[in-house]
Amino acid sequence: MASDDETACQIMSKVKINEEDEDSGDNSSSENSSETSEDSVEIEVPFKVGMWDLKQCDPKRCTGRKLMRLEMIDKLGMSAMFNGIVLTPVATESVSAMDNQIIAKYGVAVVDCSWARLNDTPFHKLQHRKAKKNLRLLPYLVAANPVNYGHPSKLSCVEALAAAMYIAGFKEIGDLYMSKFNWGPTFIRLNQELLDGYANCKDGKEIVVFQNQYLDQLDNDYNHESSSTESSSESSEDDVESRNNCKKSIA
Repeated sequence: MASDDETACQIMSKVKINEEDEDSGDNSSSENSSETSEDSVEIEVPFKVGMWDLKQCDPKRCTGRKLMRLEMIDKLGMSAMFNGIVLTPVATESVSAMDNQIIAKYGVAVVDCSWARLNDTPFHKLQHRKAKKNLRLLPYLVAANPVNYGHPSKLSCVEALAAAMYIAGFKEIGDLYMSKFNWGPTFIRLNQELLDGYANCKDGKEIVVFQNQYLDQLDNDYNHESSSTESSSESSEDDVESRNNCKKSIA
């Protein structure tokens, strides 16, 4: 059986859907506010967007709770029927353009739980376990939310949903959801190359290839750096480990 440290490493690259991270709570980015962006443009969302709220996160920071207040997401019960794409850490396959029709017909949902409590989260009790073929992870992306700004894969609920929409061919709807947060457009800008690349892949296998090529290039760039300070080097080494784990998480 894997040790706790090995288990943590294995899930580092998976969909990050919580809003709390005690180690990142002091981020001083100028985009800490979760107020609505002035660039918000209303368009019709033609499919269902859902969330299992396990009440493990700080409600003041939870992007999913804000989407509920804006009536842009439906709260799902533990036994709720949902046949759409489900973003969850227990998945092994990446979301891709192949999921376009499933999302168009049945929607997309996210499991909102705390990163620190993944091992205690009762994923087995959620109805979506009955439809494992629709469980999805996200490929490598960088968070822009105030709690985990700049950290690989540590996405908030809205970032996870918007990324899935973008990759599956619903770019405008993904932009709409991110526009509800003043830091939201930054998520798209930080990940523009990745999101466009993933969206151009025909399926999850191509996404894995694109992701790994991108991560290999990042590793090469890191290995050629010679002027980094000791503290920044330690941070970069953590990111390298996260990137390496990301390559192993989806197939």
